[in-house]
Amino acid sequence: MPAARVALAPGGGHGPLHGAWWPRCDMLELELPALLGSLDPGLGIVARVTVDTVAWPGVPQKVTLPGRVIEVVLSAVDAEVHAIALDWDTAGHRELLVIPPGESRAAATWLLATAADPANTLTAAHMLALAEAGFEGDCR
Repeated sequence: MPAARVALAPGGGHGPLHGAWWPRCDMLELELPALLGSLDPGLGIVARVTVDTVAWPGVPQKVTLPGRVIEVVLSAVDAEVHAIALDWDTAGHRELLVIPPGESRAAATWLLATAADPANTLTAAHMLALAEAGFEGDCR
């Protein structure tokens, strides 16, 4: 897989999101290794990933990476449908907006930048609704 399209808020951010990820397809077992491989090793090792069962039906509960296995937890309770939670061994918990693979480049660019803005207070659902409506302005 090509390099992941991901943007993280510096310092982890302070809103409900800590960045965004724009996968190329909806097959988590193919996309997750590229995402995790693109993250700064200084953050530590991602030990667990939590995804929503609605957004990722049939996803495996473990994804193998070179030298390790990542636990994938399915949740319909705390996980936001358009978000993925990453739990590091040392850097804590981060929630990323998951941009639909078929999203336009213009909307995805705005979503990546806005979700990675440490001042962003919008939820994943709100940001996607704004992008779908064609609004790409500053709305924090």
